[in-house]
Amino acid sequence: MRRQVVSDHAVIRYLERAKGIEMDVIRTQIAMICQTGLETGACGVIADGLEFRIEGGVVVTVQIPSHPDHRTGRVRRRRETDR
Repeated sequence: MRRQVVSDHAVIRYLERAKGIEMDVIRTQIAMICQTGLETGACGVIADGLEFRIEGGVVVTVQIPSHPDHRTGRVRRRRETDR
């Protein structure tokens, strides 16, 4: 069976329109979680068991902290301050 290709945009619109998920509410929640990191110029925030990556003052992704980097397949070494 051939896997269907669906864009991220289509998934987001489906979640909004068919499932009633309000993206602006989620966006606000993420911003609140990352507020201190965004204000201090951090490159990431670890909270609620997730890692929020920040680039140029924008939260660009959310991942599990020990999740392998999708580009290299390597797991990020945890520093003592991350625990």
